[in-house]
Amino acid sequence: MYSTLLCVLCLIFTVSPSLCQDDSPLDVPQQIRLDKDFAAQRLSVTWHCNLGSVFDIEIYRTEFMDIAFNETVELSTEKNAGDCHWNWTSTVPLECTSHSVRIRSRNLLRVSEWSPYETTKGSDLPENTGAQMYPADKVVLAGTNTTFCCILGEGQVLQEILYMKSVMKEVRLSRRSYAVTQTLQPPSNASGTNVFCLAETNVTVVGAVIFVGYPPGDEDLICETQDLVSAVCQWKEGRSTHLRGRRDTRYTLNGRACKIVKKAKKCSWEQWESNWTLVAKNPLGMREIRDSAPLSQRVRPVAPENLKVLVRNPRNATLQWSWRYQGYEAFPLICQVNVVSNGISVTRNYSGAGLSLVLLEDLWPYETYRALVRCGSKNNFWKWGDWSLESSFRTKMDRPETPDMWIWMGSDKSGRVLWKPLSKTEIHGDFIRYNITQGSASDEGVQRLEVPASQLSVPLSLQDNTSQPFATLLARNSKWASHTSQLLVPKYLADVDVTLSEISGSDGGFNMSWLASANASRGYAVEWFNTSCGQYCSVDWLKVPEGTTSARIESSELEAGVRYTISVYALSDEAPQLVERRHGYLEEMVPAEPVPSLEASQYESSVLLSWQEIPLPSQRGFVQGYNVYLANISKNTLLANITDPSVRNYTIRKLGLGTYKFTVRAYTSAGEDGGSTVSIKLEPYTDLLLFEILIALAAMSGFFILVTAVCYRKRQWVKKAFYPEIPEPKLPGQWSTSQATLDVKPSPHSMVHIVENPQWDSSKEGLVPVSEEDEDDNESGSEPTDTDSDEPGLLRYYNQVVGDSGQAPRLPTDSSSSSVGSADTDVTYTGIQTSPCGLEVPAQVEAQAAGGYRPQAQVVQQQQQQQQSGQSDAHPKAGAPSPALFGGYKPQCTWRPDSPDANGFDGSVGSPTSVNSSQFLIPDVSSEDSRNAGSSTTWIPSFLSGKP
Repeated sequence: MYSTLLCVLCLIFTVSPSLCQDDSPLDVPQQIRLDKDFAAQRLSVTWHCNLGSVFDIEIYRTEFMDIAFNETVELSTEKNAGDCHWNWTSTVPLECTSHSVRIRSRNLLRVSEWSPYETTKGSDLPENTGAQMYPADKVVLAGTNTTFCCILGEGQVLQEILYMKSVMKEVRLSRRSYAVTQTLQPPSNASGTNVFCLAETNVTVVGAVIFVGYPPGDEDLICETQDLVSAVCQWKEGRSTHLRGRRDTRYTLNGRACKIVKKAKKCSWEQWESNWTLVAKNPLGMREIRDSAPLSQRVRPVAPENLKVLVRNPRNATLQWSWRYQGYEAFPLICQVNVVSNGISVTRNYSGAGLSLVLLEDLWPYETYRALVRCGSKNNFWKWGDWSLESSFRTKMDRPETPDMWIWMGSDKSGRVLWKPLSKTEIHGDFIRYNITQGSASDEGVQRLEVPASQLSVPLSLQDNTSQPFATLLARNSKWASHTSQLLVPKYLADVDVTLSEISGSDGGFNMSWLASANASRGYAVEWFNTSCGQYCSVDWLKVPEGTTSARIESSELEAGVRYTISVYALSDEAPQLVERRHGYLEEMVPAEPVPSLEASQYESSVLLSWQEIPLPSQRGFVQGYNVYLANISKNTLLANITDPSVRNYTIRKLGLGTYKFTVRAYTSAGEDGGSTVSIKLEPYTDLLLFEILIALAAMSGFFILVTAVCYRKRQWVKKAFYPEIPEPKLPGQWSTSQATLDVKPSPHSMVHIVENPQWDSSKEGLVPVSEEDEDDNESGSEPTDTDSDEPGLLRYYNQVVGDSGQAPRLPTDSSSSSVGSADTDVTYTGIQTSPCGLEVPAQVEAQAAGGYRPQAQVVQQQQQQQQSGQSDAHPKAGAPSPALFGGYKPQCTWRPDSPDANGFDGSVGSPTSVNSSQFLIPDVSSEDSRNAGSSTTWIPSFLSGKP
């Protein structure tokens, strides 16, 4: 409690002095003075102040009383006799308008009264009626901002302000003054940047020029000597300042002004000094650079003078020069002599004290040279001096170089002697001619030729008896002759006589390599030419020294798409021997033309395509094969890829009738050619069909001939198999004279069930049952019955013809069925129609017929009676006896003799008929066919066995 009261009392005693102090007013600043620096746009304010150091300062543009500055400042500078100083830099030139300043003192929250306004006048006062613009001719740093103001004349109205050609947005400062600000100004040109102020009448009222640039950026000061006494200092300018004229950079070297001539950053000094200082200065800044070195380390000799050649030889010359300064006579120097000839420059170094004479060696005879010399310090090399003036001279003539000769053989007996032209550096004088000699070891006569320099080959002809032919060549200039080049004629070998291999070019040439040859005592010769050139080939060659088995073939005459023949020959004292031969292309291309002579031929349903080889000049690459396409409207369908280029035909099989188009394209490693197309229409192959028919007919004829021959040899077997002999009927006695009945042994009877019907249609025939007992009784007297026979029982029946009004006689019913042993068969006859013919049978024949089957006898007797009675009608009358009364089956009632002569009856009879069936004993045609069909199943094994 007490402690709290104590704290409160202390606080009151502490604050009360301050409260008492707040009641005293602060001093108002007095004696304000304004000083203007128009170039720096700075306003200096000075006033009288006592104790305060914090002030509130306000600056107004006087006419409109727009505030330009309002801040509280604390003065950090020392006071001088109670005066305070403060500087304000305006963004707007101070000339643009009047400014008024007032100040008050501040101490924490306490402030004094404002001082009265102190005004500095601008150039927009009414008494200044003319138009003005500020700043004028000012130099500013590139990339900064600059504010311009335009003061119009009295009565003028502003239209716009232009910075170069850009319209600026203005701010009004007073009644007649307007301001614009350009930011980030780019460097101006040499004449500066123009700013214009235009009135409403589109007339320029006033303008100003501003210069925008950079401060000096010079660097790398280097001082050196050439006369071994004075100094020449040079430096690099660095970045351009973009300032010219009186605003350009000024230089001083060691405190003395440097005169710059033609923008050369160089300053000369009469005496060498070890330390150098260069000062560069312009309106935007200053730069200072230094250099230091002893004289001996900065010597850069002057250019030699008075170059001349004292002695000239074919392959060397002596060159001399002099020095401008005497100090060089003993100074150690190293010099470079540059010799140029035919565009070839060679630089050689020479050294010595006071060097002024050198010997130029390894020169070409009869060649023009140009020589230049420059030197430098040998012991402390600093830089090469300047080049001397050029001096020209020509060496003397000498012997020409030995020509490079080769012999190319186009056949066994003819070829050409070739040589390469000598270059200007190889002639060694004024070139005149070539001398060629041709001869052989066996021929005493030697042929000598002299040709001009423009000719590079002569033809070569060999005789049949020529042995070891040779050729020699030498070149002559106006003073000397070259050494003789001699070569024996190589043996001609065609491509078919050697093994060829392929080679491909790369990078504009061929890389050729081969196996070493023991005969290459003088190296190798690599020869190449256009394979398809014919007789007059442009042949080129390359000589390779001994021990080298590879060469790079390059020539400006090599062309892409051309096949070259490259041959390697071993050179010795004998004739060149072929080591290896290759064919190759510098660059393969697609064939220049399609395959020629494409033809299509039809063979049945196949088409044979054939074509010729593309000519060698048009192949333009190694033909790797052919592609065969079926040409459709939309696309080509690949049918085959022939990878063997020697195959130039292809067969397409199993084609239907119609029109087809085929395209054949040859291809190399570069691609296919344009293709050759052929069209063919497949027709029905009638000729082939006719040919096949003829072949078939010939085959059939041969087959029939073969069958005929076989059948002839097997005629007995064929006759037995296909035409068996039919036995004739065995007839007792002569039928033509004897009227005896034909006794046919009856077969055992089968049980027959006779359907009894008392009512019988008189128009139909019927069966008359005969009792087995009666039949047995009638036959018992003539021939006994064979009761032990194994033959099946036969049915005996007879036809009965019923008259129109009568009925058939009824027979005993007990004979309607019978059985003969176990072989009898039950047969039911419901009615069998007999032959419709009628027979007239005499009464006496009836008794004969009752005993058995007598059909032939009955017919013969009937014919005799008809002849005797003269009746021509064979039909029975109404009361005629029925044929059933004859006692047997009479089916041959319609039979007639084969001979039309009734009186000349030859005894032949018709076919005998079974007494118990309707089958003829002698088969008719239909029955014969059935028997032949049955017999045909047995003739094949017999035929194969070879039996008759």
